Amino acid sequence: MIKAPSFRILQWPRLLSMAAHLSSEMATHALNPTKFDSFFYARAFQSCIAESNSLAGGSFHCRVLKSGIHLDLFCKNILMNMYVKIGHLGDGHKLFDEMRERNMVSFVTLIQGYMQSGEFGMAVHLFLRMHREGHELNQFVFTTVLKLLVSMDLPELCESVHACVCKLGHSSNVFVGAAMVEAYSLCGMVDEAMMVFDGIVGKDIVAWTGMVACYADNDCSEDSVEVFSKMMNEGFRPNNFTLTSLLKACVLLSSLELGKCVHGCAVKTRYESDPYVAGALLDMYAKCGDITDARAIFEMVTHHDVIFWSFMIARYAQSNESEEALKLFQRMLRASVVPNEFSYSSVLQACADLGGLKLGEQVHGHIVKIGIEQDIFVSNALIDVYAKCGSMDTGLEIFYELNDKNDVSWNTVIVGYVQLGYGEDALGLFLDMHATQVPGTQVTYSSALRACASITAIDLASQIHALVSKTSLSDDFVVGNSLIDTYAKCGSIKDARKVFDLMNEHDVISFNAMISGYAIHGLAEDALSIFSKMNQMNVRANAVTFVGVLSACSNIGLVNEGLSYFNSMTPEHGIEPSIEHYTCMVRLLGHSGRLDEAVKFIEKIPAEPSLMVWRALLGSCLVHKNAELGQMCAERVLEIEPQDESTYILLSNLYAKTGRWDSVALTRKSMRSRGVKKEAGLSWIEIQGEVHSFSVGDKSHPDLRLINAMLEWLHIRIKQMGYVPESDVVLHDIVEEQKEQLLWVHSERLALALGLLNIPPRCPIRIIKNLRFCSDCHTAFKLISKVVQREIIARDVNRFHHFHRGVCTCGDYW
Repeated sequence: MIKAPSFRILQWPRLLSMAAHLSSEMATHALNPTKFDSFFYARAFQSCIAESNSLAGGSFHCRVLKSGIHLDLFCKNILMNMYVKIGHLGDGHKLFDEMRERNMVSFVTLIQGYMQSGEFGMAVHLFLRMHREGHELNQFVFTTVLKLLVSMDLPELCESVHACVCKLGHSSNVFVGAAMVEAYSLCGMVDEAMMVFDGIVGKDIVAWTGMVACYADNDCSEDSVEVFSKMMNEGFRPNNFTLTSLLKACVLLSSLELGKCVHGCAVKTRYESDPYVAGALLDMYAKCGDITDARAIFEMVTHHDVIFWSFMIARYAQSNESEEALKLFQRMLRASVVPNEFSYSSVLQACADLGGLKLGEQVHGHIVKIGIEQDIFVSNALIDVYAKCGSMDTGLEIFYELNDKNDVSWNTVIVGYVQLGYGEDALGLFLDMHATQVPGTQVTYSSALRACASITAIDLASQIHALVSKTSLSDDFVVGNSLIDTYAKCGSIKDARKVFDLMNEHDVISFNAMISGYAIHGLAEDALSIFSKMNQMNVRANAVTFVGVLSACSNIGLVNEGLSYFNSMTPEHGIEPSIEHYTCMVRLLGHSGRLDEAVKFIEKIPAEPSLMVWRALLGSCLVHKNAELGQMCAERVLEIEPQDESTYILLSNLYAKTGRWDSVALTRKSMRSRGVKKEAGLSWIEIQGEVHSFSVGDKSHPDLRLINAMLEWLHIRIKQMGYVPESDVVLHDIVEEQKEQLLWVHSERLALALGLLNIPPRCPIRIIKNLRFCSDCHTAFKLISKVVQREIIARDVNRFHHFHRGVCTCGDYW
C-alpha cells in the first residue's frame, strides 16, 4: 500500500512520453488518415489498464475524440475494457451504447464488469441480448456465463449451459471444462463434474486442480487424493490451490501422516510460505491434533496478517489451550496488528473456557472502543463469556441490545441458563425464540430438552418432541439422544425406549442414555440387556457406560454381576476405573449388607478415596443401622469437606434410627456451630402446567381441606389392607401417636393427594422429591396404587420408584 503511489509517480515520465507520442501520432493522422495505427492506441489503453491510471486513460480518450479519429472495433473493445477495469463501469456502458458495431468481445467485456461489481441482473440482461442478436457463443462466453451462475449462487442452472456447450461442440475445451467442473462442484454434482473432466482434451493444471478441489469440497477425500496422484503421474506440478485442496482432503480423512506428505510436496514446490498453503497447513495440523506443528508453520510465515493471527488464536481456543490463545492475542497487540471480529470471538471463547470474567470484561472494553460490539459474532461470544462466568444479567443486556439476533444468539442464552441450573428461564427463552419464528437448531432443541429434564417438565418435553417431529431434525441422533435422556429423567422410561427404538442410528451416547435411564428407574435387567445389545452392535463402551451398568447392578443388589462387570473394564474394554466406578461398587457392596467387603474394597482404591466413596458407605450404614462404621465414614467425609450438609444429616438420621438421641443432639449442635443448615424436604407435582410445591406439614395450599380429606380416606383404606406405620422413620424423640400423625403430612403424601384430586384417571401421577424417599411413604404408596388403580411415579434424590397395583419397580431394594 505504501509503495503504490511512488510506483505511479515513477511511471509518469513514461506516461507523459506516451502522451507526447500519442499527440504526435494524432497530428500525423490528421494530415494523413491512412497512417492511423490501431495497435498503437490499443497498446496505450492497455498501458492505462496495467497502471490502473484512469486519468491518463481518460486523457487519451479525450484526445481521440477531439482529433476526430474513428477507432475501430478492436480498439473500442480495449477502451471499454479499460473503463471496466479502472472502475468506470458507467463510462464503459456509455461507450458500449455508442458503438455502431459490437461483437462477442464487446458483450463479454461489459458482462464481466457487471459481474465484478455485483450487478448480476444487468449481466444476465446483456447475455440474453447478446444471444438474441446472434453473436458467437464460444469458450469465452461459456466460461463467463458459468462464472456468472456461480456468482449468483445458481450453479444448478449449469446443466442447461452444459447442454448448449455440448450442442456447439465445446465440451472438450479445457477452459469451458474447468468452469463446468467448478460449477458442478458447487452444487454437489460430483459425478457430473467427473464426466466433464474425463471429456476434456489436453487437461491443464487448472482442470486437474478443479477436480481435486471438487472431490475435497464434497467430502470425497479418497477420490481427491487419487486424482492428485494421477495428476502427478501425468507430470503436472501442483500449484498453491492444488495443495490447499489436497490439505482439506487430509483434514477430512483425519490423516496427519498424509498431511505431512503434502507438506513435503509444498516444500519441494516452494509453496510452503504461500499464504493459502500456509493457512491450509495450519488448519490441517491443528485439526489433526498437532497444534505444535501448526504453531511451527505460523512462526515460519514471515508476514502475519490479521487472518493468520486470528486463525492461530482460534485453533488454540478450540484445542482447549486457552492460556496460549490469550498469550498469542497479547503478542498480536504488541505487533500492532489490529484484531478483527474473529480475533475477538476466539479470545472471548478462551476467556469463557477459563472462567475469566475480569479478563472477559477487559476484552469487552477493547471491543467497545473500536466499535464492533454490535457484530453478531462478537456479541454472541460476549454473551457466552458472561453466561459461563455466571454473570447472566450482563449477558442478557447484550442479548436484548442486539439488533439482529440469530439462532446462535438465542442458543447461547438458553444454554447459559441450562448450565447455571435455571431450567424455567431457559424454557421461557425457548418459547420466546419459537414465538419470534427463529428456526430452532440441534443445539436449541437439545438444550431445551435438558432444561425440561432439570425441572422434570414432561408435558413441555412432549410438546418439544412434537415440534421436533415437524422439522428436518426428526431423525437427528443428537436430538434423539436428548429425548431419551429427558424422558428417562422425567419419569417416562417407556417413551425413552420408544425414541431409542425409532432412531435410525445409535452411538455410544444413545446407549449410555438408555442404560442410565433404566438404571435410575431400577430396571437393571433392561439396562444390562441394552448393554449386551451395545456389545453386539460393536459400539465401544466408555467410562460413562460402566457408571450406568454398575449403578443398575447397585440399584437392585446384583453383587456378583456388578463385580464381574467391574473386573472386565480394563482387560476387555481398556477402561481404567475412575472414582465414580469405585463409588458404585462401594454402594453395591454396602447396600447389600456386605459392609466389611466394602471397607476392604475402599482400601484397594489406587487413589485417595473421595468424598463420594465415604458418603456412599455412610448411606449403606444408615440402611443397615451400623452406627460405628457410619461415624467413621462421616469423619472421613468431614475431613475432606467440613461443611458437607448431607453427611451431617445422614449421621444424625443414623443416630436417630439406632436410638442414640444424645448423639443426634450433639450432631445438630455441631451443625449450628459450623453454620451448616439442613435443606428443607420438598416435593413437587405438575398439574396442567402449574407446579405445586409442598413441605412437611404444609398448610399453605388453598385446597388444603380437600387434600386432608383425601389423605384421611387413603389412610382408612390402606389400614384396611394391613398398613402398619413405620414410626422409626420419624427422627424425633416424640411419642408414637405424634410420629404417626407426622407421617401423614409428609410432603410426598400431600403432593400425591393433590394429584389424585386433579389429574384425570388413567394418567400417571408424577411426584419429585429433593431428598431420599421415606420408607413408610414407600410402603403407603404401594398400597395406595392398588387402592386407586393408578400408576404413581416418584423420583427422589437417588432414583425413580414406579408404584402400580401394589408393587414398586425397585423390589423394595433401595
